[in-house]
Amino acid sequence: MMKKIILFLLAIVFWTACKTQKRSVTQTSRTEKVAESSVKVDKGKYAILIKEALALYEQKDYSSAAKKFQEGFDAMGGDVADDDRYKAACANSLAGNSDEAFSHLFRLGNVSRYSNLKRLTTDPDLEFLHKDKRWDEIVEIVKWNKKNEPKYSDKPLAAKLEKIFTEDQKYRKQLPGIQEKYGIESKEVRAQWKIINEKDSLNLIEVRSILDTKGWLGPAAVGKKGNLTLFLVIQHADLGTQEKYLPMMREAVQKGNARPSNLALLEDRVALRQGKKQIYGSQIYTDKETGEAYVAPLIDPEHVDERRAKMGLGRLADYARRWDIIWDVKKYKETMARKEAKNK
Repeated sequence: MMKKIILFLLAIVFWTACKTQKRSVTQTSRTEKVAESSVKVDKGKYAILIKEALALYEQKDYSSAAKKFQEGFDAMGGDVADDDRYKAACANSLAGNSDEAFSHLFRLGNVSRYSNLKRLTTDPDLEFLHKDKRWDEIVEIVKWNKKNEPKYSDKPLAAKLEKIFTEDQKYRKQLPGIQEKYGIESKEVRAQWKIINEKDSLNLIEVRSILDTKGWLGPAAVGKKGNLTLFLVIQHADLGTQEKYLPMMREAVQKGNARPSNLALLEDRVALRQGKKQIYGSQIYTDKETGEAYVAPLIDPEHVDERRAKMGLGRLADYARRWDIIWDVKKYKETMARKEAKNK
């Protein structure tokens, strides 16, 4: 009889413990969901803050740049582009903030699986960190990432496209600093554009050869960056080239070998160059008289966000804020009507 009582009491204790544990897990799950939903993402604010951070970086105000980067990251809840986080690490390194610099680098290494070992170990902006014991740790993490990075079916071509990507972006990223220092109509800016155009011509020769012989290769063949490079080079090409490869990119999107959001940008650029109106509002013009940026001529502006959503693009209002444009459909239509009347 005593044995049965003891077993009964043990069963009650076990049942109570399980119930408590289950309730605890449920409460934890709810807390996590509340925490996740409380993070507000503001892509427009992020883009503006990163632009300001990069400008401060070019001005060698590294401490202010580091703070501005962090403000941008906070606007996105920490989910940001790897290159922006890398630049934040560099800014903190140059500002002497080793803890913050390593925080960014370890997140890159452990979360984003950053694998560009050569850039990490040869970048002079990170030299301040080399004597810190944590430097060897981050180098080992990136080494491991590089060794275990995804294998592409055409690795040599992926490497070639990565170099083209660097050439495409390097001189464009220098433009804002040059424009701010010398003015948008300065000889320095014209000289920079000459370099960019020369690089674009050389890059186009390579990319046309790839497209004509292999087609529009997807990330599985050349990686995400290689796939993006194909788009960037065509986006920066002449109209004739864009018209030739636009149907190929449309087909690539259908097959999952290109991003719809990138196609939207190419569609808009081609349409405007053909004298038509853009579809998705991705192209921004600058008024020559006032110097103010505005959304280039756009069809059916009332429903632009619906079209953008189908292509994986965010709201036009958020996108336009990157150029300090306040998107107001009614005012936009009035402004465009005045511009069209003036150009008649």
